[in-house]
Order: sequence, then structure tokens, then C-alpha cells
Amino acid sequence: MTSAGRWRAAERSDLSAIVMIASRVHPAFPEHESVFQERLTLYPTGVRVLETEGEIGGYVISHPWRAGSVPALNSLLHAMPDDANTFYMHDLAVLPAMRGTGLARDIVEKLASHALSEGFPTMSLVAVNDSVLFWQHLGFAVASNAAVAEKIGSYGDSARLMVRQLSASSTG
Repeated sequence: MTSAGRWRAAERSDLSAIVMIASRVHPAFPEHESVFQERLTLYPTGVRVLETEGEIGGYVISHPWRAGSVPALNSLLHAMPDDANTFYMHDLAVLPAMRGTGLARDIVEKLASHALSEGFPTMSLVAVNDSVLFWQHLGFAVASNAAVAEKIGSYGDSARLMVRQLSASSTG
């Protein structure tokens, strides 16, 4: 996969590729295929795949959620919360061959525009694998939240809750 890819809506037939990429990029944070399938069912707009030359080289899972909380790793949501007030990026994973292309930034900006158009004032995520600097370059800031510290700790010692304030001028 060397030529530029494009982000497109994920389809059920992409789930095996998503699971494979997740196991390669986040081996310490395994999630069952049913988690990805449920997110695709509950909020298909937030599930995208990075396609290059007919192959999937990355994915993003995102959906409305409650600010100051995070869904538990490898757990089903059953429904989107009625009181959602942030747009949560559950996972962004890109295979090494597609890193450094700017495509991750592109999808984050598209999701920021989507979140803003849906009325969400923020985006939030849990940064893992020492990725805090990457997310800071995309406008996210570390947020302290004692209420979710234990749950975030299950993602590893370097995991941090991060939030990005959204405004019309902050989205691409």
C-alpha cells in the first residue's frame, strides 16, 4: 500500500479487516469483533475505513458519548446515550505503511466537522501507546478526570483522556 488512500464508509464486509488491523496496531487492547459490529450498527456514520488499492489500511470508530466518561474497553454499548454531549473517538488505527501520509489528520478533521454539524462542542478520546503528542498536534488536550481514572488506567500507564474544543474555526 504505497499510493494515497481514501476514507470511506465501512461496510459489514470490512469487519474482518478492521479486527485484523486492531490486533496489529493495538495488540494490548483486544476487542471482540462484536464491539466493532455494534458500533457500525449503532452509528454507521462514525465508522470509516482507509482504503488503498482495494485493501483496508486503517479504520476509525467514533460516536456520540457523554463528556467526562469513556466506554469500557471491549464492551457493548447497546444504544447511543440520549444525553450525549461529546463526539467520542473510540479508535483510530492505521497500518505502518499508511502512516505519515496525512490521512489520519484528514479523517480527524472530517469527524470534527461532522461533530460540530451535529451540535457537539467537543471531541474526546483515550490516547494510548504514547500517542499524546500526536493528538496534541490535532488540537486535543489532556483532561484530568478522577471519575474515570481507573477505567482509563485499564488502557495502560501512558493512557490519557483527551478533549478537543470544537468551533467553526477549529475544523478543517
